[in-house]
Amino acid sequence: MTRYSNHDHRRLLSSPAVFPCRDVSPSTLLTSLISLSLDICNFQSRFFPTQKRNAREIIRQVSIILIFLQELAEIPKQSPVLCFSELHFSFQKILFLLQDCTRDGARLWMLMKSQYVASEFRVLIRGVATALDVLPLHWMKVCGEVKELVELVANQARKVKFEVPRDDEENSKRVRSILRQFEKGVEPDVADMKPVLDYLEIKTWADCNNEIEFFLDEMHFQRSECDEREVPLLSGLIGFLSYCRGVIFETHDCRKHTDFSEGTYSSEMIKCMNPEDFRCPISLELMMDPVTVSTGQTYDRTSIQQWLKSGNKICPKTGAKLKNTDLIPNTALRKLIQQLCVAKGVSLTKLNNQSCDIAKTIVPGSPAAAHATQFLSWFLARRLVFGTMEEKNKAAYEIRLLARSNIFNRSCLIQVGTVSPLLLLLSTRDNSTQENSIAALLKLSKHNKGKEAIIENGGLKSIVTVLKKGLSPESRQIAAAIIFYLASVKQHRKSIGENPEVIPCLVELMKEGTTCGKKHAMVAIFGLLLNTSNHKRVIEANTVQVLVDMLTSSEKDDVATDSLTVLGALAENSEGAEAMMKASALPQIIGILKSTGKNSGKEHCVSILLSLCVNGGEDVIGVMAKDPSIMASLYSLLTDGTSRATKKARFLIRILHEFNEKPICSVAEQQTLEVIDLLGRN
Repeated sequence: MTRYSNHDHRRLLSSPAVFPCRDVSPSTLLTSLISLSLDICNFQSRFFPTQKRNAREIIRQVSIILIFLQELAEIPKQSPVLCFSELHFSFQKILFLLQDCTRDGARLWMLMKSQYVASEFRVLIRGVATALDVLPLHWMKVCGEVKELVELVANQARKVKFEVPRDDEENSKRVRSILRQFEKGVEPDVADMKPVLDYLEIKTWADCNNEIEFFLDEMHFQRSECDEREVPLLSGLIGFLSYCRGVIFETHDCRKHTDFSEGTYSSEMIKCMNPEDFRCPISLELMMDPVTVSTGQTYDRTSIQQWLKSGNKICPKTGAKLKNTDLIPNTALRKLIQQLCVAKGVSLTKLNNQSCDIAKTIVPGSPAAAHATQFLSWFLARRLVFGTMEEKNKAAYEIRLLARSNIFNRSCLIQVGTVSPLLLLLSTRDNSTQENSIAALLKLSKHNKGKEAIIENGGLKSIVTVLKKGLSPESRQIAAAIIFYLASVKQHRKSIGENPEVIPCLVELMKEGTTCGKKHAMVAIFGLLLNTSNHKRVIEANTVQVLVDMLTSSEKDDVATDSLTVLGALAENSEGAEAMMKASALPQIIGILKSTGKNSGKEHCVSILLSLCVNGGEDVIGVMAKDPSIMASLYSLLTDGTSRATKKARFLIRILHEFNEKPICSVAEQQTLEVIDLLGRN
């Protein structure tokens, strides 16, 4: 038979129950029913924040049925197995509902869904009653008292009323009243919030945070399913709980809750390796569906649609009034972005989902969420200035969480002036406070106004100090990531590069940092190289030698690939090419070209070799021409590489053949190149 499962990934209030298959033996069905009944009865000792009376009643009735099932030696052949199958199906759903009622992190949501949950209890017990009604008890070999108990349960199951418990209803109304106050821009009294938390036994910061994490996952799911009917309520509840977490729960050890990642590196690298126009000016994320508005500016479709939906009639970037709201697809730009993502081995679906998720946070999910965030932002800003060191640390950590993946929250926090006091906290000698402050600044630096606030407040000096002398490896690597974001603004690249400590500190992190630290340092350097005046400074900092050493010393393929990316940028001018030749980079690059199985790695190598040929002349070409095995790797790119890789490989093949004064290639090879040329023209 098909056994029920725990469904670890089952969504709350979903019931993926299954009927036993038709050919199941009666004894197996009976055993499974007893097992299910025992699991349900075990909930008798569990804590029910809501639905206490309804849960106790349904457990009581199942416990009586369990006595009957345990009395049965076997299911009689004369008995219709269908009624036991229906009972099995109902018990599965009851078990799921009880699991949801006792689930940590979903207490507030179950309270707000109390009407639906009560109706589910009612429907399920009616299903049990229906199954018992057709049960031929006169054929069952059990004592008369047990039969009477089963008949009693069937009778009660038809009549029992599963209504919303009075306390649940009152507290649900209290929550809705609080949300209405937030919606009107009125800051609720903390004394009105505490009774709800006490009722649900949300007693600690961690309890409150678990509730928030649940709501964030639920909202992400609903948005991914394009079902946003409950998003306003979910976002309002997130705002309410976030306010409670920041204001009510004063005691919290930030050192125990810092295990989440400080951003996804792969997407950061992609954003760095693209021109600025590849990023949406609104969300700062890679544009997966770029569209152009009437002012000629390009945005990601999801971001600009959210902007227009919120009632804005001006161009976000220029401030000019939009003549119309037509969105014209920028197919050329979209194709370029897709080709580059494929070349870098990045999942387009994953990037698209990430971009859509964060783009939807440009505007708040509801007025209640907006005002709750604003009130909390003011509270945290005051704590950063006037609080004790412990209170400042907690405020920094709350900002770190609030700004993690929400653009509106970042905007609120920047607007109330949190950047300046966070920068002051970087000089602390407390490791936790420094890490929370630098991580909070990283989140805020992803917003355009956050970048400007950091620069205007002289924050570069403080961030470089952390990069150089940070109290932990994590703080140092986060500082490097902030420099990357600051360098993403064209007008800041030159001034950042001119700081005498920035580039040497990044190079030092590349040498001694963690894997993540090395990546962040390389990304930051790559961003600075977008300004040509920084090339000389990067070369003088011995960056080339460090990158070449990393090609062989690194145990991570992605670190080597990133090293090739930065070397490719440096090789584009004569000074960089000369530094690479001095660092004996040529044999390394040739070796990687021949040995790597990744087309992206091969393309990086071909790009570097082409630049070295241009800037290094015949000495470079002569070394390459002496190694005939290079040709096999170049020809593999003609068939398996991207269009850009194909062009580079074809050009390098021609250079090598011409140097050797040989025919360009055999007849078959010539035909291949002609086909490639034809495809390129098309």
